[in-house]
Amino acid sequence: MAPPNAETLAQEVEKIDLKQLAREKGRYVVFPETNYEEIAEFEHKDPGHRADPKKASLYDNAERIFDLTPQIGTEVHGLQLNKLTEQQKDDLALLVAERGVVFFRKQDINVYEGIELGKHYGPLHIHNTFGHPPELPEIHVVYFDTKTPKQFFKNLSAGDGWHSDVSYEKQPPGLTLLKIDLLPGEAGGDTMWLSGYSAYDRLSPAMKKFVEGLEAVHTGQMQVDEANKAGHAVRRQHWETTHPVVRVHPVTGWKSLYIQPGFTKRIVGLTKRESDAVLRFLFNHIETGHDFQVRFKWEEDSVAVWDNRVTAHNAIFDYLDVGRRHGFRVTPQAEKPYYDVNGKSKHESNLAKAGQKQ
Repeated sequence: MAPPNAETLAQEVEKIDLKQLAREKGRYVVFPETNYEEIAEFEHKDPGHRADPKKASLYDNAERIFDLTPQIGTEVHGLQLNKLTEQQKDDLALLVAERGVVFFRKQDINVYEGIELGKHYGPLHIHNTFGHPPELPEIHVVYFDTKTPKQFFKNLSAGDGWHSDVSYEKQPPGLTLLKIDLLPGEAGGDTMWLSGYSAYDRLSPAMKKFVEGLEAVHTGQMQVDEANKAGHAVRRQHWETTHPVVRVHPVTGWKSLYIQPGFTKRIVGLTKRESDAVLRFLFNHIETGHDFQVRFKWEEDSVAVWDNRVTAHNAIFDYLDVGRRHGFRVTPQAEKPYYDVNGKSKHESNLAKAGQKQ
């Protein structure tokens, strides 16, 4: 069953235009004093299982589909996300699972349509501490401008920003979509993604053997501390979970490195010094893995659809002295992360396919 707090329906008596609201009011989110029950466990049925392996519903109807890098990132032209058929939605799940992140430009989809599309991929997550638009608790708002306090960013390097959304939940997000509809100018506000598949593949055989089967603690304590400091509600009491360091995607069957500096804090079963050393190496590995990263230059009304299970992403805050950037995110939850000894790396899978064709 889906978690009871994931089926909150927006009251559409008077629909909100978030883009216009951001233009008029700037930061418009509210922080209601709302408490939720803990998110109940549920069985996730990934729509990617229903997909056509050739994804013909997308490729036969788009104007153009092309890869941005060999390892991660695909761009689709000529399709509107608010007009996808059921088959196209399923095929998109498979494309995103395989490519990590898929980009669409010039999209008409509004926040209500985004909510409905998101429900196709799983129960919608409601954030434990962040603000949201009035009457839309399922929506995570992205808004920063020249008035944003800079102190938080001064204490971090750009590499510290890598994260997979709310990975501290028992069943973290899978397919996720973000629409950016306001940009600071002609330059600034890009976002980077990295492939967890390729991050795993780039490890040596000995390191792969070492990290497989390890588990790491993911925590949202920093977000809770920020909420307490600001006097905002903490809506649930669970914000720490243990997940495998290498997980397997349920549709592709590929192994992915599942750690990032945003929420991964320690390796279970290792001493603090050992854990710190391993995480320091793995964080450096993903931060410097430019051969399995993609950097997307947004245009207004672009949408990124990515799989939080097999990617991490990093927003580039190079515009806080330039202008504002606004968008909204819809975050469906997926299965509890798991490791499967029968899983294969993406590289192994590609070699096997190539061998079958010869």
